[in-house]
Amino acid sequence: MALIALLAVCTGVSLYATSLGAVVPTGTDNALAEPTLDRVYDAVSEGGVVSPVGLSRAETVAPDGHHLAVVVTTPDGRWTNGRMSPAGAGSPETAVDTADRPVSVALGDGSVVWGRLRVYVWR
Repeated sequence: MALIALLAVCTGVSLYATSLGAVVPTGTDNALAEPTLDRVYDAVSEGGVVSPVGLSRAETVAPDGHHLAVVVTTPDGRWTNGRMSPAGAGSPETAVDTADRPVSVALGDGSVVWGRLRVYVWR
């Protein structure tokens, strides 16, 4: 009887572990984009505020052997580091990693508004 109970418990634990493994993500699709986004933010922000003028500094933090496009958008405008992301960026067919985050953006008139900082990383 104890052997049957042990078999039932082991089977239950095995089924649970197998089901859990299928549900929990094991990796990320943007393995390059997330750390690059953090480095870009550090490079283009000062005091926690992103300056669109400083986007050219983002090139210094691109991963080796990869291209980097940076875009800052606000309700009032859109700025890039001068490089456009490839067509189809973010789609499963292209090998482009993307990541974004909300940021404070300094505008030319001295005001600060909410915006979004997005990076595209590809070979």
